[in-house]
Amino acid sequence: MKGIPLWLRVVVLVAMLIAILAAITFVPAHGQPRQEPILTTGIKGAIGVAATLHVCGVIDEAGKTNAELVLLQIDTPGGLLSATRDLIQCILGSSRPVVVYVAPSGARAASAGTYIAQAAHVAAMAPGTHLGAATPVALGLPSPVSPQDRRPEDKDKQPQAPGAVDQKVINDAVAYLKGLAQLRGRNAEWAELAVREAATLTASDALKEKVVDVVAEDADDLLRQLDGRVVMLAGKETRLATSSAVRIAMEPDWRMQLLATISDPNVAFVLLLIGVYGILYEFWSPGAIVPGVVGGISLLLALTALSVLPLSYGALALVLLGIALMIAEAFVPGVGILGIGGLTAFVIGAIFLFDPRGADFDLRIAWPVIIGTAATTVLLSAGVLASVIQVRRRKPVTGAEEMIGLVGDIVTWHDRSGSIHVHGEVWIAKGDCTLKPGDPARVVRRDGLTLVVEPATAA
Repeated sequence: MKGIPLWLRVVVLVAMLIAILAAITFVPAHGQPRQEPILTTGIKGAIGVAATLHVCGVIDEAGKTNAELVLLQIDTPGGLLSATRDLIQCILGSSRPVVVYVAPSGARAASAGTYIAQAAHVAAMAPGTHLGAATPVALGLPSPVSPQDRRPEDKDKQPQAPGAVDQKVINDAVAYLKGLAQLRGRNAEWAELAVREAATLTASDALKEKVVDVVAEDADDLLRQLDGRVVMLAGKETRLATSSAVRIAMEPDWRMQLLATISDPNVAFVLLLIGVYGILYEFWSPGAIVPGVVGGISLLLALTALSVLPLSYGALALVLLGIALMIAEAFVPGVGILGIGGLTAFVIGAIFLFDPRGADFDLRIAWPVIIGTAATTVLLSAGVLASVIQVRRRKPVTGAEEMIGLVGDIVTWHDRSGSIHVHGEVWIAKGDCTLKPGDPARVVRRDGLTLVVEPATAA
């Protein structure tokens, strides 16, 4: 060491200290490998575009941060078909394992939820939950009934066979769900029954039938059971380490919450009507500002929501036509035919506004909302009619008609013609009467720039 310069020895010592500090900082205690976090999120209710965007965002974040896995807890009756397929594509393309957990007790993964559970790398359920009933309900087919549940009088009746188009949709759904089950090594035969016969399973039966992989009491129990489990990820075996992983809850931001709120069919319908009413009021009363601003914002929000919902454009046209007819009733003389027709078109359009083929759950506007909005539109039309009648009865305040009925003083008069001072002006006047200057006279009508008058004391 005597031949080594002092400055070089100092550099070597500093480098050794830096290496020791780095080892202490980046190597966990007991020589264990660093534990990656678990990203958790959930879906409660119908699966829509907002839920899909949020979950896909969490899956992308898991890939960027190299998270241990994504834990998706679901409780859903179904969802939009397009949103469900997009969500499944995100799960299948995920670079990190995705665990779908049907929880808490009493929850379900019906219809679209069954497809999502089968697409997951690990499918888990809590006791007291169920999944299945994956038949496309939008077909309008009768619900399948098992032979033991049939009524005695229906024992000899054969179930109605679906049409050719319906059979194609069912076969497509069967192939889709069986493909997901086979991909994850689960019971593909039951997957076919879930579509063709709307079969359902409880948590314990699903585990027994190899439809799900784990039954866990809660999330802690689930992670304990998953620790050390091997899953296939992108064709390679990946061992999960979940015993002491830190869980990070990924909540939807305000944009996703807003989209989830307005994409509810009832909310979207009400926003649409508020937008139409607000803009119409602004046209009727220019300068009111507030109705126009509120109506414009509501209409834009409604259009945003309708763009992600399976909208029936024919039904939307019926709704708008119904509003137009009910308002036109106030301006067109008649016996209420336009109003009755408009109310009928409005209700029918509201009932069929959303295409049921775009979802596998009951996607429709609630009857109280339809009745309430229809009554509001009728009251609005009645208000417009009352305003029109009031305006027609009101004395004109501008134009030639404004002069009719005014009383003025005769300025000059000779041989049934002369001049009159009325409304602060002197006009040429005529009339079949005898008057003299200073007499009061009433305007009967106006002929160009000449006023036809009569004595003010006349009836």
